Amino acid sequence: MAAKIDPIIFTSALIIDDHPLFCDALVMTMQSVAGLQDIKTAPCLQDALPILETGPDLILLDLNLPDVQGLEGLKQVKRLSKAPILVISSMADNRVISAALHGGASGFIPKHSERDVFRAAVDCLRQGERFVPPGYVLLPVVKAPTGNDAATRVRSLTQQQTRILRLICEGKLNKQIAYDLTIAETTVKAHVTAIMRKLAVHSRTQAVLRAKDAGFH
Repeated sequence: MAAKIDPIIFTSALIIDDHPLFCDALVMTMQSVAGLQDIKTAPCLQDALPILETGPDLILLDLNLPDVQGLEGLKQVKRLSKAPILVISSMADNRVISAALHGGASGFIPKHSERDVFRAAVDCLRQGERFVPPGYVLLPVVKAPTGNDAATRVRSLTQQQTRILRLICEGKLNKQIAYDLTIAETTVKAHVTAIMRKLAVHSRTQAVLRAKDAGFH
């Protein structure tokens, strides 16, 4: 008979999300479904750093923060804490979910999920298991393109996407890119999503590296 595994006990949590109303709602949800009372919040990764040092038992992380976007935030939190990380994001297709889980997240919850999904996720993590939301499928790791393949992907970008990729490589944020190109920030976000899809990457940093692989200037 296999030995019974004692469930992991969560007594404290850290929520990293820059939307105050959602953050407040998430605090109440976690208090209800997980019985957590010691819940701290941070609107950005920089503000989360001193809280991470206190060693929260559970981390709930948004993928789009003011000071870091995409999987970069997950990677940094993963380096700084051994606590399981639940990614909570409005970007919730199989590709994003799979990238987050392969990138080290212990679970993924779409922001529009019902309370029962949050309860199921916490229960799953308590058993040491990875949580994939209902209705979604964990995709296999896709090998990133390099060399000529990367160059082909860069050449597939439209003229506007190429301009935006160049500005991303310069380290500019969406708001700065929108100002430089005289377009709406929402339009920039749409282009960035399309760029990452065409380059087969999941973060701006990966897009920059892919561009370098392709000899992009």
